[in-house]
Order: sequence, then C-alpha cells, then structure tokens
Amino acid sequence: MRYFSKLAVLAATAAMLPFSAMADTADGDALNAMEWDEIVELARGGEVNWFMWGGSDTINQYVSEYIGGILEEEYDITLNRVGVTDTASVVNIVLGEREAGNMDNGTVDMIWINGENFRTMMQGDLVYCGYPDVLPNNALINWDNPAIANDFGVPVNGCEVPWNTAQFAFAYNTALYDAPPTTIPALLEWIEANPGQFTYPAPPDFNGSVFVRHVFYHAAGGVENLLGEFDQERYDAAAEATWQILNDIEPYLWREGQTYPASIAALQQLYANQEVGIVFNYEPANVGVNIENGTFPPTTQGYAMADGTIGNTNYTLIPFNSPNKAAALVLQNVLLSVQAQLEKLQPEVWGTQPGIDISRLDDATRAMFEAVERHPNVVPAQDLADTALPELQASWISAIEQGWIDNVGSN
Repeated sequence: MRYFSKLAVLAATAAMLPFSAMADTADGDALNAMEWDEIVELARGGEVNWFMWGGSDTINQYVSEYIGGILEEEYDITLNRVGVTDTASVVNIVLGEREAGNMDNGTVDMIWINGENFRTMMQGDLVYCGYPDVLPNNALINWDNPAIANDFGVPVNGCEVPWNTAQFAFAYNTALYDAPPTTIPALLEWIEANPGQFTYPAPPDFNGSVFVRHVFYHAAGGVENLLGEFDQERYDAAAEATWQILNDIEPYLWREGQTYPASIAALQQLYANQEVGIVFNYEPANVGVNIENGTFPPTTQGYAMADGTIGNTNYTLIPFNSPNKAAALVLQNVLLSVQAQLEKLQPEVWGTQPGIDISRLDDATRAMFEAVERHPNVVPAQDLADTALPELQASWISAIEQGWIDNVGSN
C-alpha cells in the first residue's frame, strides 16, 4: 500500500506542473522529418517536464541551474525538474496514461532512465523513438560501442540517448582502517570481523540492488555464467547461494540487519556519522563531491575491487505521449553538448564520466576533457575500467530484486 500511496502523491504532484499554452503540436513522426532549426523554433517559449532521480543536491543543482539556465537564456524554454526516488513510479505514470487513452497530452516529457525501466517502457510501447539523427550532437555519440547501443542488454534502437557512463565503486575511511577488502569474499569476511560497520540500501534501491548483484556474480562463479537471456535453472542455483550468504552476514550488519537504509543518501549519512565504515556508489566521483561539501571526512578514499565492479551507461528518454517533444529534444541536445558534458565532468560539479565519445572531438576540445583533474580521493577511472563487469539483462535484475525482497528483506 505504501508504494501505491507514493505513486498517487507523485501523480498528484505531476498534475500540478504548469503546462505551456504553446505545447508542441507536432507528433513524433513529424518531428523526425523536420530540420533542427524548425524543431528549435517549435520548442521556443515552451517548457519541458523532466522526471529524474532527485537524491543528489549537486546533480539537482547542475540540472536546475546550469542546464535550466541554458534552456532559458538560449531557447526561452522553462525546465521543470521533478525529483523522484523511484524511476519505476514514473514509468507507471506513463503506463497509466496509455491505459487511460491519454496518447498526446502526458505528464512526463523526459525521464532519466536505464535498465529494467527502459525494458518495461519498450515492452509497453511507451517510448518516442527514431529521433537521434535529428539531434546535432548525436554526431558525438559512438553508437558502434555495444555498451552505448545496448541498455542492460536491450538494444536502444533510437529510443533514448546516453547521458553519462558510470561504474560502481567502494570507499572507506583511511583514518579508521589500514586497508579495505578488495574482493567480494574479502568483504564478506570483513563484515563478520567488523560487526555493525557495514550495510546496504534495501533493493529495489538502485545502489542496494547493484551491491546484491555483486554478491550474485560471486555466488554464480562469475558474471560469465549469467550473461544472455534469463535462465531459471542458472538463476535458481546462484540465488540459493546468494540468499544464504546475505542471510548469514545479516547479524553482522548495522543494527544486526534488523533494518536496512532506504536509500543511498541514508547510507551516506550513516558513513558520514561513522556508524558504518564502508560506503559505495554507482558514481565514483560522489566521494570527491561529499568530501568537498563537508559530508564525508577528508580521509575517505575510493578504491577499485580486484574482482571488478559493475558499470553501465544511463540515458534520457522521451515518453510517447509527451506534449512537449520538441522542447525535450532541445534539452537532450543541450545535455549532449560539449559545454554541458564538460561542466558535469568537473569534480566540484558532479565528476561523472561523459556520455559522448571524446575521441570524436578536435584535439583542443578533447584536451579540455583530458585536463580535468579528478579529486585525489576518487578512485582513478582506469583502475575501475581495468576490471569492469557488465550489467545483466533486465529480466535477471527484476528476478534478483524480487528474490532479495522475498528471501532476505522479509526475514
């Protein structure tokens, strides 16, 4: 009941968003046939409602102030950033609108998305597709890269565009511990040797779910045994071992595993308060940001795992019934611009890795990206890349999350 209450509140909030009297009138096919200048003029003076995870103040500020400022100053477009805690709830808004027959006046103009949520929207025919070639900055995207062209194993097929690349990373306080555990087996031993000093957000929280997948990879004998379409027999074998491992460590977790943090923000606060000794995030640069803003102690150090961590690409997507598609296209093109990608690479802004292929830039511009210094306490990107692990197809992830809820979270 709590989930549906949250969804109802989100829908009610969305319904109160201001809509421009000059919303885009062209449908997707018409937009895809237009010249870029025509799309910009159609979008000018309008607005765009971007629903996105809102759990980071620095990301929120970058989007609302920096990106919103560009849209307002250069295109006279108002950006309405709608922060959410669960992207699946936004997918349900769009799905509900389709089921209600709302085919061209939806609430949501754009979503920050990837993985199982993208798969769900594709399966539900909820996505506006076929437009990337219209975007001038599409030339900066390397669609020949399988990690870009496929979203958790699902072909993108012109239905979303990349925004960032990311990889899971751990961090610890060097003032409290001499060295961190650098493999999943070592981490499990560390948890038992340091009672109360570790926990993870409860799935389906994004970061909590990723942590559980690392244990699942370990229990399966390596991710190579899980790749491809979902296989019940392979899932069952790995799942049984995974739930046993996670239930075995539960008494050694923070608060003896009687409760789990609800979000990555809650885990970060526990780490900041020294209630736990290890923290993690799918965005490694988060360590530097939290040191600079005073949340984390300056003795926090990010690090790579010798047995690897999971990496992926995240995207922006326009729902099929967005009434402001032209404005959403302008927003996507701004997000892909050299200016915007370089700004969010700055460690004091966000520090996230570009979604564009910087090898496609001229020498002088590429040098600007290469010159950006990561915070010294952020794990070097190459250290992570050397042992990067792929994400599973979305069907695996849904099963793992539900399996955790049924076999670990409900105990």
